[in-house]
Amino acid sequence: MEKERKPSQVCDAVEKTLTEGAAEKSADVVSMADSTITVEDIEGELFRIERIRDILVRRESELRYMMDDIQLCTEITRLKQELQKLVSVPESKKSKEDREREEELLQQINKLVETRDFLVDDVEFERLREREEDQEMAAFLKSKLSKVLAAKGALQEQKVASKQTSAPFITKTGLTLVKDCCGFTCSIM
Repeated sequence: MEKERKPSQVCDAVEKTLTEGAAEKSADVVSMADSTITVEDIEGELFRIERIRDILVRRESELRYMMDDIQLCTEITRLKQELQKLVSVPESKKSKEDREREEELLQQINKLVETRDFLVDDVEFERLREREEDQEMAAFLKSKLSKVLAAKGALQEQKVASKQTSAPFITKTGLTLVKDCCGFTCSIM
């Protein structure tokens, strides 16, 4: 004789959860076709994200330069202190090794100072390059925004003409849009 198998309550609970989860997932799915976001909105959001990424990359670079500078300055200070100890010893009491060590310390300090000078020059070059990039981006934004504003203005004029209302129409200027490009204080402005 075969016993009838009853489905366990645990399996029923799991099955119920799975079917409820599937129903909830289908309700959460939003089709791109149903979205009211325009291509310009998407492009604007992508631009803001890229701008924020660029700002973060620049900040990371600045922090790396600062870290290198701190390490160089620390090492230079350490070597100068060691040199000061050797220099404070009278010449008559210095050994040949002391004199050689003085010379070696001077060469190391000189090399580190040259490295730091190169680092400072590199930082200045990066700042100039970033300023140039910002100016190019500002010119690009002005040209792009003027086209977009002109197109939107033409559409708005058509809407206003069709409604024939005398309500004032206020738009953001291109400069304000450039300023609001990423939500941060841009170096463009």
